[in-house]
Amino acid sequence: AEGKVVRTKASFVVPPREETMKYNSAVSSSRRKSRKAHFTADSTARRKIMSCSLSKELQQKYNVRSMPVRKDDEVMVVRGIYKNREGKVTACYRRKYVIHVERITRDKVNQQQVNVGVQPSNCIITKLKLDKDRKQILERKDRNASGADAIEGASTSMDLANVD
Repeated sequence: AEGKVVRTKASFVVPPREETMKYNSAVSSSRRKSRKAHFTADSTARRKIMSCSLSKELQQKYNVRSMPVRKDDEVMVVRGIYKNREGKVTACYRRKYVIHVERITRDKVNQQQVNVGVQPSNCIITKLKLDKDRKQILERKDRNASGADAIEGASTSMDLANVD
């Protein structure tokens, strides 16, 4: 039945199968293997998996779509029951693939407050905590060729635009 149209009992037409190439033959497309890789990932791999998209303003400023989230970043939850809640990241719980955001808590039976884990994929970063390593990452990930001036001279290009 290679290349021919096959008819079944219910006269349903099954089109011939197209052979699709994988993008990278070194990477498995097996569900089983990708799940194993995800759940047995080490801490450095989990850091990368736990990335957040940047807000539209930060994307414009740095020409970068997403960054691994870290403590002291400010995030906004955009999905789930805590939607539209903003706060500072108090902890990145890599073992559980969640982040803890201040003021997103739940009361226990004994009235004690506990942090609720939020998945980083459901958040956007609204304010970055910048240090020299983070600036270097932004510089490297910058989609424009002039990565250095986008970070250090972001406001100077704005000032020069309004000279006249």
